[in-house]
Amino acid sequence: MRIAIDARKLRDFGIGTYIRNILIELSRLDQTTEYVVLCRPDDQDSGDVLGRNFRMVPETAPTYSIAEQFRIPLSLARERVTLVHEPHYVLPPAIRCRSVVTIHDCIHLMFPQYLPSKLAYVYAKGSMWSATRKADRVLTVSEASKRDILRFFDIPPEKVAVIYNAIDERFLGPADTMRMDLTRQRYQLDHPFVLYVGNIKPHKNIERLVAAFAIARRSGPDNLKLIIIGDELSKYPVLRQSVHRHKLDKHVRFLGFQPQETLAAFYRLARAFVFPSLYEGFGLPPLEAMACGTPVVTSNVSSLPEVAGGAALLVDPHDAEAIADGIVRAVTDETLRNGLITKGLARARDFSWKQSVGKIHQIYMEVANR
Repeated sequence: MRIAIDARKLRDFGIGTYIRNILIELSRLDQTTEYVVLCRPDDQDSGDVLGRNFRMVPETAPTYSIAEQFRIPLSLARERVTLVHEPHYVLPPAIRCRSVVTIHDCIHLMFPQYLPSKLAYVYAKGSMWSATRKADRVLTVSEASKRDILRFFDIPPEKVAVIYNAIDERFLGPADTMRMDLTRQRYQLDHPFVLYVGNIKPHKNIERLVAAFAIARRSGPDNLKLIIIGDELSKYPVLRQSVHRHKLDKHVRFLGFQPQETLAAFYRLARAFVFPSLYEGFGLPPLEAMACGTPVVTSNVSSLPEVAGGAALLVDPHDAEAIADGIVRAVTDETLRNGLITKGLARARDFSWKQSVGKIHQIYMEVANR
């Protein structure tokens, strides 16, 4: 049996985390099945940490391209693959082997206004429609996402399997006090701060977070800072404009991408973590913050209440006043803080990549041997 995994998005922010953890846990779980990992040419060395039964195969077809519709099926045929796992929603119709596809969310269908063009919307919807019908099984990461998939696509509910994401092991270990001290000194973290981590696309609701933070500073601690860790800031100048408009230039900092070890230090140093997203297929950052012992304020919509499991302070993400109130309470109410920390640490340990990848592997075996 030969199983292929499309890892061309290995370096992406969210899906890259998903792919990396699948590969790592599969290498621990299964030393007999032969795995073919389709990757970008500069990621070939990433396979060195995997087992001998993993072979990295370079694939230059860009994601979301016409080329991948033809070259991926050719690569799979050349490698004589029994089953392929596409970890995103694109499953080329010309693929002839059995297949599993992961659809993390339906954000492109829920928020088409955030796509660059109508053609991008047509491509996304058409790709998902094709994938849901062609795949032997559809994986998704929350019950909320499953409901969205079934809402948009007429497929049997039993075809869709919910398998949760989990937390990187580095967030679950003991605090690295040396790393925390270095991070505090390097970034001059000499004031209490609330933290946001994730990309800064419009549905993440960062502009409203800035407005809520301005309200929180007026009604709560006036020495509070906001740190936003996310990439591609240059694509969204409206965020800088929002900071200027609320006269928060000295109190809001954009730091860009951070490695996992430094990110864990930021989580642990933060007074609270705020994640007011309008839509998430899963929403991993709140769980990462919980694992680091940080109180979490997040949205009461989409998958976030499901993932938080009662261990976060839920707020209406469409209401800046509600977000601000959540921030102030999470920062100042010690009884609430201690309760959120205790519940959060317990909740974070409910999620395990070992357990999740074990379920994915089981589906591989069921589909491949059918």
